[in-house]
Amino acid sequence: MRILVIGTGYVGTTTIMAFAEMGWKITGLDTDTRKVSMLRKGVLHFYEHGLEDMLVKHLKTGNITFTSDSEQAIKAHDIIFICVGTPSNPDGSADLSYLKKVANEIGHSMNGYKLVINKSTVPVGTLEKVARWIQSSQIEPQTFDVASNPEFLREGNALVDALHPDRIIIGTQSDKAAIQLRELYQSMGCPVMLTTPRTAELIKYASNAFLATKISYINELSRLCDQLGVSIIDVAQGMGLDSRIGHSFLQAGIGFGGSCFPKDVTALIHTAEDLDSDLSILEKVMSVNQSQTMYVLNKARKQLSGFRHRRIALLGLTFKPDTDDMRQSPSLRILDKLLKEQAYVTVHDPVAKLTLDSRRNWKQCKIPEQALQRADAVILCTAWPLYSELDWSRMKHIMNKPNIIDGRNMLDAKLMRSLGFHYQGVGYE
Repeated sequence: MRILVIGTGYVGTTTIMAFAEMGWKITGLDTDTRKVSMLRKGVLHFYEHGLEDMLVKHLKTGNITFTSDSEQAIKAHDIIFICVGTPSNPDGSADLSYLKKVANEIGHSMNGYKLVINKSTVPVGTLEKVARWIQSSQIEPQTFDVASNPEFLREGNALVDALHPDRIIIGTQSDKAAIQLRELYQSMGCPVMLTTPRTAELIKYASNAFLATKISYINELSRLCDQLGVSIIDVAQGMGLDSRIGHSFLQAGIGFGGSCFPKDVTALIHTAEDLDSDLSILEKVMSVNQSQTMYVLNKARKQLSGFRHRRIALLGLTFKPDTDDMRQSPSLRILDKLLKEQAYVTVHDPVAKLTLDSRRNWKQCKIPEQALQRADAVILCTAWPLYSELDWSRMKHIMNKPNIIDGRNMLDAKLMRSLGFHYQGVGYE
């Protein structure tokens, strides 16, 4: 099979590496020549644990190549995966403009049968649009099939998830397409579910929305735990022992972010609104997520009697560890609020680099110790292991005031208090 992956972002690059590791020959297509040049040199344009090593490995094996020539790449390949972004429009709906552009390019460049597989996260019914866009842009009538094959990758664990998936969802009305996709994934030892394109599209949205619901539920419950003097960590542990619930996504914190959950939940709500359907639970999920960040920030505000002229250290910028993704990260909402309230903010993250107006009162530090120097409080925003491994007894002596707001409940509350810190977790004292 001659396989093309269009889009070399997070999903596209991970897909390329996974297929290469499975032994397939893969071409990655991106119109951004800078990205293509970097990838050809074995350099990723984003951070994802283990992915760059895999890139270097398969550049050497010859299993992967990269190009920016769309027309030639489409003509030369029979199986085409679409892995382009579907960001949110201002109204919360999914922006399908990149997807439409790619579909039009495929139709225009077709020179024979193609199997077009969409991996981009899209609203229900999008694959039908992709088929129409391809057909309407054809210069001469060509046969093709379309399929939905959603990804279920966790940032920070994307390569592991791609190589060892929980399930593979194939949505298509074509027997030929189903056979080809089953062959493509034949080495995977996981369940393969064959269904309709619409069902496959909804499975993706429904999965992310459910995981986001678990997070907002435990976060809202953490507020009650603060009032009752009960540890949310113990509550979550006891809940997770029930096999029907499980431990995953029951870690209270400052809220979820990233490129998937906020966008996908909002898009699913928008889809329901268009059909005059009610997804009130998901509306509450988003509301809780927004307010949770401010709930945690209020702990620091109350402790310091306000932020004006206070020096605040933020540890962690990314929405989760093992990624450089800051999209919709709660830490950025906290940073913005602190700056608006005239705090001086020092920030640290092991991999993410922040660009803000240099006239504002903030500084990004190379090491955590620099961020903590003379700080009136530290707010821990991302659960990077580096932060739990700090010598906190020494950190206490370089801070102006020993205040810790642990937005990820990753430090030992008893230990931190024994060191002389005023420690506050999220539903965890």
